[in-house]
Formats: sequence, C-alpha cells, structure tokens
Amino acid sequence: MDDELLELQRQFEFAQQVKSSVRLSDRNVVELVQKLQELGVIDFDLLHTVTGKEYITQEQLRNEIIREISKLGRVSVIDLADTIGVDLYHVEKQAQDVVLSDPGLMLVQGEIISQNYWDSIAEEINERLQECSQIAVAELAGQLQVGSELVQSVLEPRLGTLVKARLEGGQLYTPAYVARVTAMVRGASRGIFVPSNLSALWAPLQQLVQEMNGASGVAVENSFFQSIFNRLLKEEEMLGSLRAGTHWTPSAFAIAQKECVDSSFSQNSYISYETMQKLGISQAVQFLQSRYPDGTPLAAVFIHSSMIEMLDSATEDAIEQNSWIDSLSVLPSSFTSQDANKMLLLCRSVQSALKADKALILGESYVLSSGFIKGIYDQIEKEAEAFSIQASTASLIDSSSKSSESTESVPANTDKGSRKKKGKSVSMKAASVETVPDDEEDTRPKSKRNQKKGRDSSSSQKLDSKAGGKKEPVKAQESNNIIPPDEWVMKKIVDSVPEFDDDGTENPDSILKHLADHMKPMLINSLKERRKKIFTENADRLRRLIDDLQKKLDESFLNMQLYEKALELFEDDQSTSVVLHRHLLRTTAATIADTLLHGLDIHNKLKNGIEVGESKTQDPVLLDSSERMALAKNLNGSLSKKAVALVEALEGKRVDTFMITFRDLAEESGLVLKKLDKKLERTLLHAYRKDLTSQVSTESDPVGLLAKVVSLLFIKIHNKALQAPGRAIASAISHLKDKLEESAYKTLTDYQTATVTLLALMSASSGEEHDCSSDRILTKREFLESQMPLLRTLVLGESQPQQS
Repeated sequence: MDDELLELQRQFEFAQQVKSSVRLSDRNVVELVQKLQELGVIDFDLLHTVTGKEYITQEQLRNEIIREISKLGRVSVIDLADTIGVDLYHVEKQAQDVVLSDPGLMLVQGEIISQNYWDSIAEEINERLQECSQIAVAELAGQLQVGSELVQSVLEPRLGTLVKARLEGGQLYTPAYVARVTAMVRGASRGIFVPSNLSALWAPLQQLVQEMNGASGVAVENSFFQSIFNRLLKEEEMLGSLRAGTHWTPSAFAIAQKECVDSSFSQNSYISYETMQKLGISQAVQFLQSRYPDGTPLAAVFIHSSMIEMLDSATEDAIEQNSWIDSLSVLPSSFTSQDANKMLLLCRSVQSALKADKALILGESYVLSSGFIKGIYDQIEKEAEAFSIQASTASLIDSSSKSSESTESVPANTDKGSRKKKGKSVSMKAASVETVPDDEEDTRPKSKRNQKKGRDSSSSQKLDSKAGGKKEPVKAQESNNIIPPDEWVMKKIVDSVPEFDDDGTENPDSILKHLADHMKPMLINSLKERRKKIFTENADRLRRLIDDLQKKLDESFLNMQLYEKALELFEDDQSTSVVLHRHLLRTTAATIADTLLHGLDIHNKLKNGIEVGESKTQDPVLLDSSERMALAKNLNGSLSKKAVALVEALEGKRVDTFMITFRDLAEESGLVLKKLDKKLERTLLHAYRKDLTSQVSTESDPVGLLAKVVSLLFIKIHNKALQAPGRAIASAISHLKDKLEESAYKTLTDYQTATVTLLALMSASSGEEHDCSSDRILTKREFLESQMPLLRTLVLGESQPQQS
C-alpha cells in the first residue's frame, strides 16, 4: 500500500514539473471563473484581493480576521485591510459580523478589542498602582488612546479582582491609600466643634495629601473626601447632623446650643431671633415652637405668656386712669413696634377696651384711652372752628384779589382824572357858598312805588349761579383751605399735652404724629358738618337777602333815573353841570352803590359758608371810597371786575358812566332793574312834588327853604326833579329867569343873595366872639325869616309862574 502511494506521489510530482504545452493567461482564468459561476459550479461569493491576482472567500476573510484578533488582542480595521490585502469595505463588514457574533469583542473607534486585551491592561494597571498608590483614569485613557468613559467602564467590573483598587472621582486608589485618607478625614471631622461647611474642610486636606504624595501626586477630588465622610457618618464613627450634604453640625455643639437657649429663655421669658442667629439656629421659629409649645412667636422675638400678662397689667392701669401708654417703654429694647402691636392684641384688657370703644391703638405700640383722646379733641375742635372761619375769610379775599387782577383794564369812558384833587383857589366868599350842608341840600323825598310787588324769584338763582358758577373750579381748593394743616393740629396737641413734644414733630413714628393723623379726619368731618349746617342756615338768608336787595334797588334806581333827567337842562352850562353830576354821584348814586356792594358782599360770604350777623337796623349802609373798593375786590371773577368799575365811576364826573357800570353789575348779579318809563316818571314826579310842597309849607330854617323852593319850581316849570347843592343854587335860579315874572325872579335872587351873605358871615365868625358880627348875622337872619312867607307864596300862592 505504501509503495503504491509513493508511486503516485512521484507521478504527481512529475506531472507538476512537466511544463504544459498549453498555458492559461490571467484573463482566461478570470473568464473561466466567471463561466463556472454562471454554470453554478461555484455557488459562493469570491472576493478579489487588492492586487487583483487572487481570489478569497468570505469565510476565509472571516477566519483571517479572527486569527489576527486572537494574535494581537487589539487590532485596527485599517490594519486588517492592509494585512489581508482585501478592500476596507469588505473587512469592515466582516469585522462587524465578527464583533456581533462574539460578546468578548468590541468595536471602538475603528478598532476591535478583545476582553483578553483588557485583562492584560488591568494587570498592568494593578502593577502600576502598587508603585504609585493612585492613577488618574484620564491619564490611562491618554496612554491607551481611548476615552476615559471606556476605560472606567472596563475597569469597574475588574475592581477587586484584577485591579486591587478603588475608583473615585476619576481616580484609582489602592486600599492602603484609601485607609490613610479615611484616617485623615476622620481626624479632621472629629476636631470640629461648631457648625461648619465641609467644603472648607476638604481644601486643607487636599493640600495635605498633595504634600504627602509629592510632586507626582494627583489632586484628590472633594467628592472622594465627601464619600469617605458619608461612610464614616453612616457607620456612626462621628456624631452629628448633616444638612444639604455639606453643612455639618457636631452633636456637642447642638447640645451646648440647646442649653444656651434654655438658659436665656428661662431667665428673660423671651429670646430674640437675632440671638438665635448668633447661636447658629437659622429656623428659629420652628426650633422654638417645637421646644416651647406654650410660647408665642412675634416679629423679632419669641416670648413666654408671662410677658403678655405684664403688658396687660400696665395697659389696663393706663386705660382706667384715662391716660395713655407706650408699650415699647415697658418692653425690652429688642422688641419692635410690630412685636408690641401683636402683644397688645393678645392682652385681654386691650381686647375688651377696643371692643367697648374705651381705648385706641395708634402707631402699633401706643394705647390711648378714649376719654384722653376726647379731652384733647374737644379743645382742638373749638380752636379748629375759629381757624376755619379765619381761613375761609382769608381764602375768599385771596381768591377775589387774584380774580380781580384783570380789573385794571376798566372801561375807557370812566373818568380817571376824577381821583385827582384840584387845588382850591376860590375866595372865602365863594367857599362860604359851597358850605351849605348836604343834608339840607339833599331834599330827595322818597316817592311811593306804584309798581307791582311781585318779582321774578329767578333773580336770586341768577345771582347764585353767577357767584357760585365762577368759583366752582376752585371750590375744592377753598374747601382744603378751611382744614387745619398737620403742623397746626400737632401744635395744638402739644399745647394740651406738653410731654408729647419730647418726640418731636419730625419723627413719623411719634405719638404726636399718629394722634394728629387720627384727629385730622375727625376735625375734617366736624368742620364739614358745621359748614353744611351753615350752608343750610344761609340758604333762607340768601333768598331773603336777594329779595330785600331787589326791593331797595327798585325805588332807589328809579329815583336816580328821575334825577338824572334834570341834568339835561344844564348841558350848556359846563361848570354847573359838573357840580350837579358830582353832587348826584356823592348822594343818591353813592347810596344805591353802597347798598348793592354791601348786599353782594354779604351774599358772597353766605355763599361761601361764612357766618354773617343779622343786621338789627334798616338804616342805609354808608361806605367810604376805600371800603367800597375793598368790597368790590372781595367779590369773585367778573363780579369783582364790574364792581371795581362801579366804584371808580362813582368817583368820576359823569352820572351816565355810573349808570352804565351800575346796570352792568346788577345784570351780572342777576338783579332786574326797572327802566323809567313815562307813566312811572309822572307818578314819581307827582309824589316828589307833593312831598316838596309839604316840606316847603313846614320848613322853619330860612337857609334850607331856598333849595326846596328852587327844586319845587323846577318841577312846576320844567317838570324835572332837580338835585342841586348850595353852590349850584345861583345857576339853577338863573335857569328860571325866563320862566318867572320879574318880581318873582327878583324876590328869589334877593333871597338867594341874603342866604349867601348869611352863610359867609356865619363862616367868618366861627370860633370868634364879635358882637358886631353877631348883630349882622341876626339882622340877616331876621330879614330872611321875613321873606320866607313871600317865598312860600311864590311857589304855593295863587299867582303861579309861567309854565314852560
């Protein structure tokens, strides 16, 4: 058998060595392989090598990859492609299949690594640890050219077996090294007796470990120290409490802390949160409530119930004595006003007093009895009423003066030169003629009104709307002006209770400020109620005032219009006209102007809630120029402007100017002035003539008789009611010359001449005693008395003068 085999081998070897006469080219081989694949003879995949001269099967490629991994333990896919000589694509594909089929392999960053490789690496690491005690995982990852996470994941299952070490914070430590650091942590922690942050403890330990390891030592992470500390705490090798992972409180400190709190609270019956903070207790309220369930937490302190009983006794005494107390004055300095307020609300005496309105808490800490407050308030209320009246008057004057600033531009037709006094250069004789008393010359009889009594009641409403509507925008401001300011109220409180001045008015928490703030609304309500009452009482007076003013002006203004018509007779005589105009302005015009201004002033005061006394007399109001101007400026808005124009017209030279300004003011006030028509004029003239006739018949003064006779003659001749002063009598008589008989005119002129002579003698003899002058005066008076019947006959006798 063996011989046959040997023979066959020789024949096969010979056949191989014999050169074939027919050779196949590479192309023929390729075509032959393709033909076999087409025929199905070759039914598996063939891969070309990178040289293109060889074929390799998938199975062979897989086997060669496994062989390389087994030989090297860690091989790159790129290196496999170069070694086997197959395209990288096919190598990567087969490599993935190999890794998936073998759990002991891993494909990492293009490298196939086996578990045997990691076992050998772990053994090398363990050997290094024995030399240097610690190695950083990052350092190993750098040396192995892989990620730190991969190294850590590979080492963790091998710790305690192949690698005798502890992995903490990216560091590998030997058991001996861990034991040494554990001893350091234990010693440092047991040396702490006050609450501390462990992060501050690890810093010096870290420095100490680095010095121990020398220049080659690796920095130890705080987490390593923390994990050792947590383990020691769990094993109860250290006593204390750990909060938030880093705040360590030794049990010795906690015991001393509780003893200190107990001592302070038992001695003082309170303890402040500031003290608790100093003792290191952050949640003071929870700590104290759990330790002292009967205590009461306040804003800044924690108190025992005995503190409330002490304060309750002090406040009860103050309330019973109708006094006041500052609760902070009987409490320790560490108590705040909020603490005092909360304690007061817990006091039984304060609770009952508040419920019965016997006391009041001001500013959180002040307790005042109601009787104490009422005593101060009653005194201040009276003074506040006086202040309100003064403030209302001052506010009214101030607002009126502001609103009348525009009155400087009064109508241009007012005679501005009337205020200038002309120098007197007349002779003594002429002066004596002008000294006829006005009361004798002003022979204005009151005519009976033949008019309807009914007046439209809307005049009062018009005046109200004129006065009220124009001051509406400043009503709120005027209302505020009658309210006393805070400084005034505090000053009055200090006047009543001088001890309140110790805190000063600038301190916002003083009892003075709080009491003033409490009383201010009470005073405001009181003043408003009083003002409302005054307004209610003044409402009826306002209606009566307007009605009375309307009645007075009706008759006076009609008479004024009647007298004004007589001035037309003297338009050609300028000097006499000026005298007559001024006389009428000073007498009748002044009276009705004073009546209107005085009425408007009272109406304005009543409208603004100012008390005005009732006038007990019906005498006409007599004002001087300054008083009229003051009243005019006290009015509001356009009323003030028109009133000032009226006062200036009254001091002018023209009656017609006065009449215009008077009508303007009356219209602005809502008053209705009647116009003098023919019927009223006849009625007034008839009454005036009848009254003058009666006066002439009964007049006993020879001087006073002349003016009445001349006025009666003007009614009979010119049908005009003349108002003439003594200086204008001569000119008035001259206007009657053409209307009287020569004898009557002579009698009248002789009587007037004798009257002037008598007045001149009386003026020259005043203050001197001369028998000669007295005789002459007596003689002249006897002459006038003898002529009085003749003068009466002139106007009342049967011989009537010619009618114009």
